[in-house]
Amino acid sequence: MRDKVLAVSSGGGHWVQLLRLRTAFEGFNVVYATVNPDSQLDIAGCPLYIIPDANRWTKLSLVRCMFSALWIVIRVKPRVVITTGAAPGLFVLVFGKLLGAKTLWLDSIANVEKMSMSGRLARWFSDQWLTQWNDLACPKGPEYKGAVM
Repeated sequence: MRDKVLAVSSGGGHWVQLLRLRTAFEGFNVVYATVNPDSQLDIAGCPLYIIPDANRWTKLSLVRCMFSALWIVIRVKPRVVITTGAAPGLFVLVFGKLLGAKTLWLDSIANVEKMSMSGRLARWFSDQWLTQWNDLACPKGPEYKGAVM
């Protein structure tokens, strides 16, 4: 088995976009983390961690989300962290980077006019910092390499 990949996202469209990347994970030992326990149905046979959902308006939930993200990263010990956002993905990405993982942020396709707040913060902790809109790409990043939708 090859390197361990921790693939993480919030629910809804973030999760759908992460699932669209699954073919890129073939041959890797993939562990998923998301906010909805029902997501296990989408990834039968793969390990799944549940992380509390949070956003900038739910400060206490952000704290719970942050500690959960740290615990997941310590437990999984990923070689690579890939996320499509949002806040839960950012926390996992940050802790993954601090513990030596390669990191990739793919901002949601919903962010048409500017990078998300989590996406802007992820810039400092991402080895690959990507947007799904060519108009948002610039020489200092984020990069555009296509869209997953």
